[in-house]
Amino acid sequence: MERVELLLLPLLLLGAAGRLKQAEGCGEQSCPQAPDGFLNVHLIPHTHNDVGWLKTVDQYYYGAHNDIQHAGVQYILDSVVSQLLHDPSKRFIYVESAFFWRWWKQQDELVRRDVTRLVEEGRLEFINGGWSMNDEAATHYSSIIDQMTLGLQFLKSTFGDCGRPRVAWHIDPFGHSREQALLFAQMGYDGFFFGRLDYQDKANREKTKQMEMLWRASDDISPPYADLFTGVLPNGYNPPDGFCWDQLCDDTPIIDDPSVEDYNADVIVQKFLKAATQQAQKYLSSHIVMTMGSDFQYENAIMWFKNMDRLIKNVNMQQINGSKVNVFYSTPSCYLQSLHRANLTWPMKMDDFFPYADGPHMFWTGYFTSRPAFKGYERLSNNFLQVCNQMEALSGLEARNGPYGQSSSTVMRRAMGVAQHHDAVTGTAKQHVNNDYSLRLSEGWDSCQVVISNSLSSLTGTKENFAFCNLLNISVCHVTETANNFKVYLYNPLGRSVTWTVRLPVNGHAYKVIGPNDETVPSEVVDVSDFTKALRFQQGGAERELIFQGQIPAVGFSSFTVGKLSLPDRFVIKGKRGKKQPDKIQNQYYRVDFDPETGLISGIHNLEKKISLPLKQSFYWYNASVGNEESSQPSGAYIFRPNNSDSVPVSQHVRSYLVQNSLVQEVHQNFSSWCSQVVRLYRDQRYIELEWTVGPVPIGDEWGKEVISLIETNLKTDGVFYTDSNGRQILKRRRDSRETWKLNQTEPIAGNYYPVNSRIYIKGKNTQVTVLTDRSQGGSSIRDGSLELMVHRRLLRDDYRGVGEPLLENGLLGEGIVVRGRHLLLLDHADEAADTHRTLALQQYMSPQVVLSSGDGIPYSQSGTPKRKFSALNGELPQNGHLLTFAMHAADKILLRLEHPFQSQESKNNSQPITINLNTLFSSVSLSNFEETTLGANMEKSRLKRLQWRTRTGSPLQMDSPRAPVVDPSNITLSPMEIRTFLANVRYKAALHGR
Repeated sequence: MERVELLLLPLLLLGAAGRLKQAEGCGEQSCPQAPDGFLNVHLIPHTHNDVGWLKTVDQYYYGAHNDIQHAGVQYILDSVVSQLLHDPSKRFIYVESAFFWRWWKQQDELVRRDVTRLVEEGRLEFINGGWSMNDEAATHYSSIIDQMTLGLQFLKSTFGDCGRPRVAWHIDPFGHSREQALLFAQMGYDGFFFGRLDYQDKANREKTKQMEMLWRASDDISPPYADLFTGVLPNGYNPPDGFCWDQLCDDTPIIDDPSVEDYNADVIVQKFLKAATQQAQKYLSSHIVMTMGSDFQYENAIMWFKNMDRLIKNVNMQQINGSKVNVFYSTPSCYLQSLHRANLTWPMKMDDFFPYADGPHMFWTGYFTSRPAFKGYERLSNNFLQVCNQMEALSGLEARNGPYGQSSSTVMRRAMGVAQHHDAVTGTAKQHVNNDYSLRLSEGWDSCQVVISNSLSSLTGTKENFAFCNLLNISVCHVTETANNFKVYLYNPLGRSVTWTVRLPVNGHAYKVIGPNDETVPSEVVDVSDFTKALRFQQGGAERELIFQGQIPAVGFSSFTVGKLSLPDRFVIKGKRGKKQPDKIQNQYYRVDFDPETGLISGIHNLEKKISLPLKQSFYWYNASVGNEESSQPSGAYIFRPNNSDSVPVSQHVRSYLVQNSLVQEVHQNFSSWCSQVVRLYRDQRYIELEWTVGPVPIGDEWGKEVISLIETNLKTDGVFYTDSNGRQILKRRRDSRETWKLNQTEPIAGNYYPVNSRIYIKGKNTQVTVLTDRSQGGSSIRDGSLELMVHRRLLRDDYRGVGEPLLENGLLGEGIVVRGRHLLLLDHADEAADTHRTLALQQYMSPQVVLSSGDGIPYSQSGTPKRKFSALNGELPQNGHLLTFAMHAADKILLRLEHPFQSQESKNNSQPITINLNTLFSSVSLSNFEETTLGANMEKSRLKRLQWRTRTGSPLQMDSPRAPVVDPSNITLSPMEIRTFLANVRYKAALHGR
């Protein structure tokens, strides 16, 4: 052998999957040592397993209904583990904890020991690790944190520190949010890789070698704590063309026996060398990554590994001939370590990656609104889960095993974890799969209702027949409709007291409401609207609604006793509808004007701030494109593409009437047989409520429709508007523009749509108009001074992105689904608006829970007086303090998260740090032995040490020393946008504070 061959032999062996180095443990020490002076190609064997899409979660796991899609996750894991055990040179990554958890439960101890060894050797590595790979547009930050925590805690409890993912991996979501990057950074990830970004953005980044960058994900948290190294994968998450060797692929396998007629190793090697060289020209370092896998691949893992073995051997043999390409098995974390060791200077990213388009007329902005009813159900389910978590934590084992049976919050947590998947809350799964998502959430509600009932019995000292009326949005509740007397329990999950307006369906004319302090609470009875009666589908027959306002303490409940009054007919006030086409409604804080000719809103006034603004609000729709001469692309579940730039008004004139009493003023507007709205002002309410009802969206004209609520003002906005990022940070948007690259705008409507998770607003010189949403929707400002939110969409075409069916949602009667939701409209001074909209946004997703009973309960225990009012806190949290999480972590441990919900520059009063004393915060439980963790609660904060990166602004920013291992619970300081996470031992006090 020549001398050059002798010198290269070690490199060949090293390149051939690192056979010279046995794995010595998980983490960095298990990574192969790539040689200098070579283009090092990291092969990442992986599979992408959707937690539902074309098939349900169960169907995907078991491999059922392969006529829909060939996919069976249990076989993938069986096959991969077998191959890894067979050859210590091989590596594999796995992502979706929901599937792995199910597979793990079914394995015997021998398999579990083998898999644990693979994890400890770093050859089976968990990446990302959430229960699902969540969407980043339609998800709320609270639910993202919960689903990530669920998966990460499973991995930690099963595999210890070796099960902790070091890299975030969102290879399939359809755009990427700044808040998601911030959350990943706070969870301790060293890097983040994704597959999808706008085609124009990608072309620019490839040209300028900016496919990898440092993402500074916050203006409020000091660098480098919010910095996250981020890389765009070159081929989405697929292998390069021609190198897919799964049983689902058609690419030719490598035949490297020269005696075989179809020998092709030389051709494939040259093709690979060319692909690697071309890819390297788009990246900064001498390391590149290739994702070797795709959707539900590796069911027969031997096909992939056998061909990759041959690829590695044959490519690295070319080093003898002078090739400078070295290829080996790797993982995203090993690739990231190689990039870090390169010590290069990286570009910086500050904004986000929305909207995503994969072609000139293919903007994936429709899914921001798709399946609005499910999006609303998901948000309500998160609200219910937080109540369930808190009450379970407040009562401990009595909540899990009480008079109403055994249950826990776990069922709902898992259902919500699945619902965050990027084809679940997005509304982009097949109809039968979406039905399954809804069923899982429903089962979670059932389980949490048991927990809440047990907890309420424990906290109140009374065993009642508790009832949960989940159809109050259409005024249906058997208890209140049929009983002459009943009790109402209002539980408030927020860290400060709230006044909440209750509306209950009843059939009486007058009621007496007694509060928790034996006070008479003012109440009113109004007629159920015809709009609402039409939605019931024979699910209730209440003629009226009882309205009263109750004050509820922080993290606690108040109970109210309701009794029907028997009034002679002459005292019954009949016909409470006011004049047709009312001209205004008004309370202490707002006035809303209506145009006497059209019946539409014509102006709003903040009476407290002395601000007035001409404003028109109405409903329009866009006809959905079916394709045209520019492109055959139609509008579908993912893609929004209107047929033209002009929206069509549902009606230019509305029929309306006024309902008015001491507690509420509301104008009922009828736009058409399928579109109506109630404009409402409750007493003491500092916002205007717009309760819209849309559907069934008509398609008799053979046009799919995308329905919007449009607000028009005379504000000079210069193309600028603002949207939230996953319900938290606010981002500035400019029409027809992108912050970091020059946009060629090809779709002036769809290309300007952004995800609105909780709020959207526009500002004039001194005035701000804000709309808060109760679910995720697409929104924009297409013309200066305007805001629009897409509330519903019903389409007749598939958009060719894989789901294979149109977004029709035919509903119960096959006529199309009806959706009801709320927008909160606010007018304020621009420099003061955040104080209100931040507070209301929290209340929107952490609203009080209504629990009902007949009121004839019996004592729960022999000791103690039944409580009618209770707070788990000794004092309220300030407005800029938020109890984000209070949940059971183990039998004797609590998971506690405290959040500062304001950004650093948006409020004179509330953008200041706050300090909280955890020793005195809670009244009913005693917490001790506080341990601060990363955001995902899977690692002590004191152990966190993330990779630091050099940017074009200078040397790497160094992180301060970790917080002291011993937490001072009497002095917990929170800065703007900071979330601090703690685990603490819990002891339940014998006597609860309360009345």
